[in-house]
Amino acid sequence: MLAIAEQFWHRVPGGTATATESTLQALSELSTVEITTLAAHHRRGAKQDPVIRARIPETASMRFSRLPRPVMYESWLRFGYPSVNRFGRPPTLGQFRPSDDGTVVSGVNPTVLWASSLIVPPTRYPVVSTVHDLDFLHHPEYLSDRGRKFFPKMWATAKQRSDMFVCPSTTTAEDCLAAGIAEDRLAVVPWGVAQPECSVDDARQIGIDLGLPERFALWVGAPDRRKNPVRAAAAIGRVGCNVVVVGATSSHPEGEAAFAALGAKSMRLPMVNDYMLSALYRLADVLLYPSLAEGFGLPVLEAMIHQTPVVTSATTATAEVAGGAALLIDPTDEASIVRALSTAIGDESVRQQLVADGLTRAGQLSWDATAKGYSEIFRSMV
Repeated sequence: MLAIAEQFWHRVPGGTATATESTLQALSELSTVEITTLAAHHRRGAKQDPVIRARIPETASMRFSRLPRPVMYESWLRFGYPSVNRFGRPPTLGQFRPSDDGTVVSGVNPTVLWASSLIVPPTRYPVVSTVHDLDFLHHPEYLSDRGRKFFPKMWATAKQRSDMFVCPSTTTAEDCLAAGIAEDRLAVVPWGVAQPECSVDDARQIGIDLGLPERFALWVGAPDRRKNPVRAAAAIGRVGCNVVVVGATSSHPEGEAAFAALGAKSMRLPMVNDYMLSALYRLADVLLYPSLAEGFGLPVLEAMIHQTPVVTSATTATAEVAGGAALLIDPTDEASIVRALSTAIGDESVRQQLVADGLTRAGQLSWDATAKGYSEIFRSMV
């Protein structure tokens, strides 16, 4: 299997890269497919960046285009060149063969290309594309000028070149149906969640080292417009609780300003590694995730596996992900956010029920299951 992995080199990799990384790692542990990743041209130091290299399975081969990212993407989408066929090496790369016991091992069938971020290069290989969400079609106002030009072109090309589309939620799959994708070209394979990396004791020490408040609501991710930061910050102000915001700096200045206006009640942290994020989940009273649009919402599951109650939107895929184990709100109604946040923080019986239900829900979704789902789809393509 040839996987497009250029998102690992993005300045802000985001949830797309996290999901791709976890799926690749789980696929490598299944031993059902040989993996090669493909990225754009990078300087030698960037190619061997240990942080990025750690995101790619040790058993995977890494290949690089001769073109830098912007040129590579534009060439693929605008000119249909260059093909990535040379990066697949049948019959030894990414191939499948059923063994005597019915499992799948390396074999003699051709490479499958996985467009893990929906950017599909020209190729003669079967293409499986992951659709994380179609928010760029519904809310172009959330995008940069370049994004408003790039994403529709990306989607049009993906529709032409992809044999199968895989969505992490039925919400996104229904969006794809509405956008003209035939049902027989669609599959749903949910993302998973990993066990906590940070122990309770280590989390407490990290909290002391960072000077975190004793009790706080947690916000994970850049406070971009579609994440609904202005209403969230207003609700936090009305509840009177502390908030810790962790993630990349947003290109949406109003979101950053809304949290900054909370003064001493708000603490801003940059992007952190997985271990530090695990500590923050452990220490938080509640995860507040009131997005206006989501194709899945990994932080919902991540909070649940850390036994942290979740407040999230009833109108996006996060409600599906939560599976009845979160307090759901109307993200357009500040009062709805206030009520749920107050309950999640102040009602101990509700908190304990959310913790128990959240652990059960998180236990139903794993990266192993994600990998098996993708492996079956890759096998069906050959």
